Amino acid sequence: MKHPSGLPETLGSLRSYKNFESRLANRSVKDELRENLICKLERREPLFPGIVGYEETVVPQVVNAILSRHNFILLGLRGQAKTRLIRMLITLLDEWMPYVAGCEIRDNPFAPICRACRDKIALKGDDTPIAWLGREDRYVEKLATPDVTIADMIGDIDPIKAARAGQNISDELTVHYGLLPRANRGIFAINELPDLAGKIQVGLFNIMQEGDVQIKGYPVRLPLDVALVFTANPEDYTARGKIITPLKDRIGSEIRTHYPATIEHGMAITEQEAWTARRSPLELRIPDYIREVIEQLAFSAREDKKVDKRSGVSQRLPISVLENVASNAERRALMAGEQVAVPRVVDIYAALPSITGKLELEYEGELKGGDTVARELIRLAVGKVFTGYFDGENLAQVVQYFELGGSLKLDESAKSDVMVKELGRIQGLMEKVGLLGLGVSEPDAVRAAAAEFILEGLYAHRRINRNEEVGFMAEPRRREPPAEEKGKKRQYQ
Repeated sequence: MKHPSGLPETLGSLRSYKNFESRLANRSVKDELRENLICKLERREPLFPGIVGYEETVVPQVVNAILSRHNFILLGLRGQAKTRLIRMLITLLDEWMPYVAGCEIRDNPFAPICRACRDKIALKGDDTPIAWLGREDRYVEKLATPDVTIADMIGDIDPIKAARAGQNISDELTVHYGLLPRANRGIFAINELPDLAGKIQVGLFNIMQEGDVQIKGYPVRLPLDVALVFTANPEDYTARGKIITPLKDRIGSEIRTHYPATIEHGMAITEQEAWTARRSPLELRIPDYIREVIEQLAFSAREDKKVDKRSGVSQRLPISVLENVASNAERRALMAGEQVAVPRVVDIYAALPSITGKLELEYEGELKGGDTVARELIRLAVGKVFTGYFDGENLAQVVQYFELGGSLKLDESAKSDVMVKELGRIQGLMEKVGLLGLGVSEPDAVRAAAAEFILEGLYAHRRINRNEEVGFMAEPRRREPPAEEKGKKRQYQ
């Protein structure tokens, strides 16, 4: 990143620039994070914009860890914004940081730790060139995988560097630095820490406790200045790997993340992340009740016994479903030649491919199959949202239409005006769409989607029935057993 003009370019000019020497000589990156966090707290600035639902739980614990100058770990199931949160820590770093130009480990000009920088400053003195690093470049992230080596993380001997420089291979200047030294004076993040092999985790002991690392084959310890943060899935402790006990003991704070606690929080996250503000020849209007059903789908899945709770149901599920639902509505409107695309409940069923791949099923769920479980979850979600809008409302007229022998099969590809005419045959149905917040002059696509939602809600509560051949119809009544059979049942009770 190119730094703004006007910043010092030599060590001599840096010494008197904004008291940098006194500020940088003894200030660690954890002190820097702490000081900038205190300033944000005093100014009442938002700390992690876009992180929803953690204001009273996770964020205060992260703040406490930073104020305590702790290395910390975010522990939580998949899709809980762990990586996004740690990447936002860079906002607590200074905008620009000076370092000795050309240094691989971004050495502090006033307290150099590498041999090359000490030699350069001894030779050039105040004329030593200075470069500047933006806060984005001070964040180093590594996804832990079983094939990561100590050389990757810490460093190793580089015989090619020794040969090119004509130096002895035992010289400190022939070191090839790993990711951790290259994160010096910044933040080093390791994602999915349990996937890191145990012997590699041992290599982190010194930096966690003593604050230094030792490169293979050299009797030199580098006192690095690094803030370490980790993420992990609790399931990893018993599945793919584990965090070894001595390393856990060295992590200052263990912070538990969680899924959204309320439907409102979940909807806010999904709306923020889903790609619905897309360029299209159509106007895309997603009703609130459709958004609620999609979010309730994720909440229902997290509570369902057929879904593996240890694996979790990622927040990516409602995000992907909303995108798929919008696309299916868009496709239908384009084929019908309409100007407004409005998602319907049928579009949620069409989004099954974005649901089934994100559900880890228990044995009972495996027996039923992913599609069947997903359809049951959609029906349950529709039922819960329907209750929120129509609890206590009299829909007897709509139910009576089907009980008197009426049926309705809706063609997914039919135009909205045709659908409205078909739905208008059901007495009392179109009068109820206003309870979903619709105005009197809404387009046919909006009214048709609302009316279909009411029918789907009645189906979810088993007040009417639906199948692929006939469509919506009356719920079959249970046959009363003959009096003799009733008597026999009583005898066995």
